[in-house]
Amino acid sequence: MTTSTNLVLTNRILLPQSRKHAILVTINRPSKKNCFNTAVCNELAAVFHNVAEEVRQSAVIFTGAGPSFCAGADLSNPPNPLHQSSDLQHHLRWNPVYQMDRIGVPIIGALRGHVITGGFELALGCDILLGDESTTFRDTHVKFGLAPCWGLSQKLSRRIGSGRAKMVSFSARPLNAEKAYEWGLLDEMVDGTCSINILHRALELADQIGSNDSLMVRRYKRAMVEGSSVDYQKGLQRERELGL
Repeated sequence: MTTSTNLVLTNRILLPQSRKHAILVTINRPSKKNCFNTAVCNELAAVFHNVAEEVRQSAVIFTGAGPSFCAGADLSNPPNPLHQSSDLQHHLRWNPVYQMDRIGVPIIGALRGHVITGGFELALGCDILLGDESTTFRDTHVKFGLAPCWGLSQKLSRRIGSGRAKMVSFSARPLNAEKAYEWGLLDEMVDGTCSINILHRALELADQIGSNDSLMVRRYKRAMVEGSSVDYQKGLQRERELGL
């Protein structure tokens, strides 16, 4: 991974960069609203796999170049949905959200503009979501007769509640930033609509996380993630096992 102090746009479709306390991962297809094709999915999975195996920083920041985070799949060359929804190990190796779930440090999503369908699912792979007034979520799976591959049917209801999740997904209507923040989908609203503002806030948050005990941050995340899928008493037991 390269070290840089500026987000320099290149011909690469993915820009992984090392910062003091964070790995910054940027989808770099602004002319396509950062829609992902097979190559983007494979690169994301590879980067997140490597981060999960050897990350030394305290956080990961996931964002998109230009005015949008990710507007979903590039329909001219979409990834194979059967592979992306498969639980076979050789398919999971190239599933970016599965690889995100393996990362032991907090993942901060810095979201602007379009966060649509598969891009929505990528965002839900993050632990903390930052947005600004330009951020718009939309789940269009039902509009096009597609099944979610990366957990949207399960993760969204856990963030905003079952009824609201059903309304968002069944209607396929956009959800603006103000409502997303009100419902708890966005964890923080950043002032303005400039990419520099939201990236600055994400880096600031990563620095705040990095100022704490790194082992305890990892254990805390593990306890919270694992505890969310079991009942309360089992969650408490897992907390004790992890030494919290």
